[in-house]
Amino acid sequence: MELDKAKNDDQELIAACQAGKSWAQKKIYELHASAMMSVCFRYVNDRETARDLLQDGFIKVFTKADTYSGSGSFAGWIRRIFVTTALEFLRQNDALKQSTSIEEYSNLIEDVDVMVLEKISSEDLMTCISELPNGYRTVFNLYAIEGFSHNEIANMLTISENTSRSQFMRARKLLQQKVQSLIS
Repeated sequence: MELDKAKNDDQELIAACQAGKSWAQKKIYELHASAMMSVCFRYVNDRETARDLLQDGFIKVFTKADTYSGSGSFAGWIRRIFVTTALEFLRQNDALKQSTSIEEYSNLIEDVDVMVLEKISSEDLMTCISELPNGYRTVFNLYAIEGFSHNEIANMLTISENTSRSQFMRARKLLQQKVQSLIS
């Protein structure tokens, strides 16, 4: 019964947001701002820029709320808007133009020692990710964290699938080096 009430409350909140009700927009902001700030910051690694993207993303959420069809979770729909907003920003600022052939990096790929990851905190790992160059960090976030395929990433970023793969491999290699230096 309680689950049904929560689902009805969510549907009521979404319907009110779609109708442009400011109380609903405020509630949605309060529920999702923290998580979406994390998403923005993961892509741009600059707090002020992330705040700007947070604002831009919520403007899109509220102006496009009527396009939410109800299929899939509302939180997932919001997250997708924020990822797209961050990618648009990176594209406009040419942050994704670094590219190198995957073949040039195939000799650098090593097996990951999973035990190493047990020796560092998730905060340390997120710090290492935040220190990656924009292109590497973007592809890494999209592939490893958001779960997109290299084909999907290539389409989103207007790059080749091989570029996506090479960016991910280089990001992975840099992360391995950063993590190794933390535990050494």
